[in-house]
Amino acid sequence: MRFALALAALTLAACASTPSIPMRPLAPAGDAPFAIDGRLSLKHGSEALAANFSWRHAPPRDDLVLSTPLGQALAEIAADASVPRYEWRGAEGRREEARDWAGLTERALGTPLPVDGLAAWIKGSPHAGSPHSIEPDALGRAAVLRQDGWEIVYAYADANASVPARMQLSRFDVEVRIVVLERR
Repeated sequence: MRFALALAALTLAACASTPSIPMRPLAPAGDAPFAIDGRLSLKHGSEALAANFSWRHAPPRDDLVLSTPLGQALAEIAADASVPRYEWRGAEGRREEARDWAGLTERALGTPLPVDGLAAWIKGSPHAGSPHSIEPDALGRAAVLRQDGWEIVYAYADANASVPARMQLSRFDVEVRIVVLERR
């Protein structure tokens, strides 16, 4: 019995002396404007798409341009959540309209994508108004975020980075990979 008590005391002492890493607050992100350039790949079942993107988020508006890896325009997407109106204009002249992101991406790409949440997720934070869980990395940043049925796995450029450089979103048979090349 004494041995068990001594072992428990030593274990507690060891835990108490282990330095802890401060957690960065992982509260829902505010909806601040941003501009991002990057690359994305989308895999839905056996179909795949790779594109460069330029995204300007200035709530309630979003403007997104998708282009091939060689720079040829694929589509322009314009959204105004205050109206609500979401429009896809393909390079071949195809147009799609919807009243929300999920409807627009399903009509244009064949699967609904979580663009509503992506404005927060791309900053490494959950969006407000929906339950979530977060697994932090050793530095207290989000390593894995689960929200709205999606799992988002983050990678950072280095130990000093506060926002992710890469992210992988997955849900059912949909996988989206995003690499942020520039934040403005």
